[in-house]
Amino acid sequence: MNIARDNDGTVGKALSALELVAAFERPVRFSEVLEHSPYPKATLYRFLQTLTNQGLLQYDPDQGVYSMGMRLVRLAHAAWRQSSLAPISRDVLDILYAQVGQTIHLAQMDAGQVLYVEKRTAIRPVEMFSQAGKVGPAYCTGVGKAMLAYLDDVTLEAALQKQAFYQHTQFTHADAESLKTELSQIQAEGFSYDREEHETGIICIAKAILLKGRPIGALSITTTTARHSFDDLNEWKQPLTQAVEQIAQAAKDWQFPTL
Repeated sequence: MNIARDNDGTVGKALSALELVAAFERPVRFSEVLEHSPYPKATLYRFLQTLTNQGLLQYDPDQGVYSMGMRLVRLAHAAWRQSSLAPISRDVLDILYAQVGQTIHLAQMDAGQVLYVEKRTAIRPVEMFSQAGKVGPAYCTGVGKAMLAYLDDVTLEAALQKQAFYQHTQFTHADAESLKTELSQIQAEGFSYDREEHETGIICIAKAILLKGRPIGALSITTTTARHSFDDLNEWKQPLTQAVEQIAQAAKDWQFPTL
């Protein structure tokens, strides 16, 4: 959850409360929200009441639970159309999927983390963390590192401050310095890899989608160590590059939020 800063005021704090409810991914009682909230009971209650009055949350008095409101759903659909790469990338992803038959991820960066905005599942499905709409870490995913590699110095430092550097596997970057070394390699080579850094057995090759040198997203082809080697990933460089270039071309007339 993004904790509101002091200068974000009441609106920022209320949005933090909204995000806290959303993080449960299910209807949630006030007591559960309070347990994880940085705000006093009365303050949190006031925020939830305001969000409910505005239709961003809905409250079920019979069950005593809060859930996402329909106004928020409408706003989400509008944001999806206006700010997400998914609508303009759909045909490109379909073509890439037909070429490689593996899991395809399209992602953008949100507050230093990875937001998966679209996915194609492999012909032989593999269970993994990433799903469209989910937020994942940037420092240990192929799409995340692909985008981090092209950030300017100031933006990169801000993004690195938001990385947990939690050791998901024995291959996960433990600190910012080791990650920076790899980011330099990614920028030089043009491709990023997930070497079982987020989930054991899951590997991928990824490439940033650049608009005027700025990363607006990333695309990856994902598989498992049981089915492919790291060398096998390089066989997909050409179709991945073609797909990325096509999405970038389609995005030229689009307006995306800054990272």
